Amino acid sequence: MKDAVLILSGGMDSVTLLYDQRDRIALAVTFDYGSNHNAREIPFARLHCQRLGIDHLVIPLSFIGEYFESSLLAGSDVIPEGNYDDENMRSTVVPFRNGIMLSVAVGLAESHGLKFVMMANHGGDHAIYPDCRPEFVTAFSEAARTGTYPGITLICPFTNLTKGQIAARGRELGIDYSETWSCYKGGVHHCGRCGTCVERKEAMAEAGVTDTTVYEN
Repeated sequence: MKDAVLILSGGMDSVTLLYDQRDRIALAVTFDYGSNHNAREIPFARLHCQRLGIDHLVIPLSFIGEYFESSLLAGSDVIPEGNYDDENMRSTVVPFRNGIMLSVAVGLAESHGLKFVMMANHGGDHAIYPDCRPEFVTAFSEAARTGTYPGITLICPFTNLTKGQIAARGRELGIDYSETWSCYKGGVHHCGRCGTCVERKEAMAEAGVTDTTVYEN
């Protein structure tokens, strides 16, 4: 029985979770919040939902792009290059982004008579993004449970996995990762140099996945 809402960006992790939990996902929701790469991600999110026959919503959160501060919202030229554990990557944090998106997803779940919300945060996010860490997931899940009549809770099965482990699961599921988007710069092709591109390359190499992504470098 389908009982969950999934937050689906169109990137590697959430697309993998979509396929992994396809039998219980009743609705996937993608948020258009003004990031540099939203326009590249959203078509992939839509594609995979259509392929699996899963209902899909795109909800605008334009206030984030208008009022929040982050290099992820400020154009491709200011996106830092390097690894996720580099200090300069902190500029890509969109303050409390997951908290905002989860709040909307919890409201959708209750409105649709569903009991769970899924998010594809993973272990590689912990160094930079506070709202991806295990303690955040635990606290938010408790808030959702106590703040809703059906006691909605979070399911975040990738929280302590590496991106390489997620890519390995995607290989088992037969996912074509060229039909996903990672690059924070949001250009015609993946830049190959920003934190998400570097992590993407490393994850697929670790998982033994042939990387057919087109990179600028």
